[in-house]
Amino acid sequence: MNEIVVGSEEWLNQVTEEIIEPDIRIIDPHHHLWDFPTSTYLVKELQEDTASGHNVEKTIYMECGVGYYEEGPDHLKSVGETESVAKHADESKRSGGSPIAGIVSRADLRIGDLLDETLDAHLEASNGLFRGIRHAGASAEYPDELLIPGGAPRDLFYDDDFINGVRLLGKKGYTYDTWHYHYQNKDFINLVSKVSDTQIILDHFGTPLGVGPYETQREEIYQEWKKDMKELSKLDNVVMKIGGLAMPDNGFGWDKRSKPATSDEFVDAQRRYYLHVIDCFGPERCMMESNFPVDRRSISYHVLYNGLKKIVSDFSADEKDQMFYRTAETIYKPL
Repeated sequence: MNEIVVGSEEWLNQVTEEIIEPDIRIIDPHHHLWDFPTSTYLVKELQEDTASGHNVEKTIYMECGVGYYEEGPDHLKSVGETESVAKHADESKRSGGSPIAGIVSRADLRIGDLLDETLDAHLEASNGLFRGIRHAGASAEYPDELLIPGGAPRDLFYDDDFINGVRLLGKKGYTYDTWHYHYQNKDFINLVSKVSDTQIILDHFGTPLGVGPYETQREEIYQEWKKDMKELSKLDNVVMKIGGLAMPDNGFGWDKRSKPATSDEFVDAQRRYYLHVIDCFGPERCMMESNFPVDRRSISYHVLYNGLKKIVSDFSADEKDQMFYRTAETIYKPL
């Protein structure tokens, strides 16, 4: 008998739930697309997820290092990803499902005078969907312990060329996204304080890790993380994507089970992270994200959004609309 593959439709379909508050409108501001030998997640798979019961009106694509040009200048190779995703976005609109309505691309923000050309090339390749750049700061201390080890230099957030690149994004009206690990939050706070004219989005709560040497430190990490989020919230040019905590590297272990998480299990494990960030930043600076298909190794799309709705069940209808839709609409201005 073949073992069920974690993250597969067969594995995910072992847990199905009735949709909670199906009329709440949603912009999913963070998903990827890829076609790897062991994993395919393209428009078909995305729209099967977004059509699984919740009212997902639009999505925002987040760079993940695929589709780069193999030839040409190094600073323009990442434009290949934008060009490819723009074609997927056209497909998503023709299909009648939730359209990809914005693209956050990749550029090396340290390249000085070449950055203007790179940003212009992304815009041209995007069919009007280019919204900003993610040059992630994640720098893994123990890369062998992680499924997705970030390879950024440990001092990236202090690099003068990088800081100037983040500033240029603000001058040109683009956003800056990043993800990093919990032990980099103070470095990130320092960066944010230096680029006050750039709209910054922190993905995945600042990724508190829970595997390898961090597995036994969850409470200590959580308490320090709480302080860091409170301090970060004092800087008004940053908003939070709240989601992405079901990655295997967060250490909740659902990717190692025979069945995925239920929404109640998800809520019990992660509610406190969401409520603390919402308390610090307010709904107007928070947006709910799926981080699919990465988090698909732990939970299905419709169950995830059930869990997100359960976490904020005590909030007003206006506050829910803010977190599920309007914050993403304000920040990314999706088409």
